[in-house]
Amino acid sequence: MQPHLKKKPGDTLMKGKSVLCRVCSESHTVRMSSSVKKDDGTQDQGTKFHQDSRLLLNDGHSIPVIALGTFLPDIMREDLIGENRMTVSVLETSDILDKSLTDKVKEAVKTSLDIGYRHVDCAYIYMTEKYIGQAFQETFSEGNLKREDVFYTTKLWVTFHQPHLVRSAVERSLAALQMDYIDLLIIHHPISLKPGDNLFPSDDKSIPLFDNVDLRQTWEAMEQCKDARLVKSIGVSNFNRQQLELILNKPNLKYKPVCNQVECHPYFNQHGMLEFCKSNNIVLVAYGVLGSPTGTGASWLDPDCPNLLEDSALVSIGEKYQKSSAQVSIRYLIQRGCVAIVKSFNPERMKQNLQVFDFQLSEEDMKTIDGLNKNLRFWKYKVWENHPNYHYDQVE
Repeated sequence: MQPHLKKKPGDTLMKGKSVLCRVCSESHTVRMSSSVKKDDGTQDQGTKFHQDSRLLLNDGHSIPVIALGTFLPDIMREDLIGENRMTVSVLETSDILDKSLTDKVKEAVKTSLDIGYRHVDCAYIYMTEKYIGQAFQETFSEGNLKREDVFYTTKLWVTFHQPHLVRSAVERSLAALQMDYIDLLIIHHPISLKPGDNLFPSDDKSIPLFDNVDLRQTWEAMEQCKDARLVKSIGVSNFNRQQLELILNKPNLKYKPVCNQVECHPYFNQHGMLEFCKSNNIVLVAYGVLGSPTGTGASWLDPDCPNLLEDSALVSIGEKYQKSSAQVSIRYLIQRGCVAIVKSFNPERMKQNLQVFDFQLSEEDMKTIDGLNKNLRFWKYKVWENHPNYHYDQVE
C-alpha cells in the first residue's frame, strides 16, 4: 500500500478472493468460498455477507459490496446534447441543470449515508459531482462520518482518453467534490470521442465524432494518477474480454485493473465475463441490477426490454424469503461475488435495497435465477455502434 493509504484500524486484509467485513465494533474477514459454517456450526452454502462487507481488490484496498447509483437520466437532457450545449465550460460556469433534480441527487446521497450506504457510484458525465460533494461535506461536518468512511467511484469520460487530458479530468472531479482523493477511478467506456469542450461531439448531421486512442496509453496516465495519490484504485467499465486483455497484457503494466463495471442482472448474468474476471483477480461491479429506468426516452437504452422486477420466478423466490424481486436480484449478484450498484432515490426503497443481508438464496434458487439469463442488454449505446471498439451487440 502507499504510505497515505493505510488500512483502517481493525481491518484485516487477506490474500486471495476474500471478503472483508466490519460488523458493529467487531472486525473479521470471510473468505469467498462455496461453503462456510453458520454460528451454530452447521454448513451454509455461499458466503456470509453483512451490510459492511467489502471485497478485497487486487491492489490491497477493499470495496463495499453494495453501492448507491446516482445516475439520473432526466439530468442528461437530449436537447442539451443535440444542441451541443453539453460542454465542460458551460457546466462549470453556468447552471443549466434543473435545480430540483440536482437537489434530488444531493439529498439522496445524504440519506444513503445516513441509513448505512458507504459506497457511492457516480461519473463526471452524470453532471452531479458538485452536488454529491456538497452532500459529502455536509455529512462530514455533522461529525457522524469521516472521509475515510466513504468509498467513492467516478469515471473518466470518453472525451478525456488522450493521456495528457486524464489528470486534469481527475482534478476537475476532485475540485467539484471538494476532496483530496478518489477511491476508485474507472474508464467509463472503451469508446473514445473527439477531445474538446463538447462532451458529446458530433457533426452537423448529429453523427458522433470519434477519436482513435490507444487505451493502454490512457491506462498509463491513470497509473500516474494513482502514483500521484489522486486516486487509490483504478479500473475499467464496459470492457469486453479482448479490451481487458489489452490492458492485462500491456508491456510494463504497473497496476492491473481492480474491477470491470458492466451491466449485469438475472437477464444478462455475464457468466463468461465473471469467470474471466475471477480468474484474473478482478472484481465485477454490476450496474442495471434492478433493470433499466423506464420512460426516459434516452437514446442509449433499449425501450423494448421487459421489466426485470416483474419476472414471475424472481417474484416467487422473493415470496419464499419474504423479500421483493429487487432484493432477490441484488442478493443474487452479491452471492456470485459481485459488487451491486442499486439505484433508488426513494428513502424507503433505499432502505429495502440494503436489507439483503438477512437471508441467503439456496443453491437451487441460484440455479433457477441462472436459468433466467437471456443475454439481454438494457443498455445498447447504439449511437456509438460505428466505433471500432463498439461491442454492446455481443455476448462474452
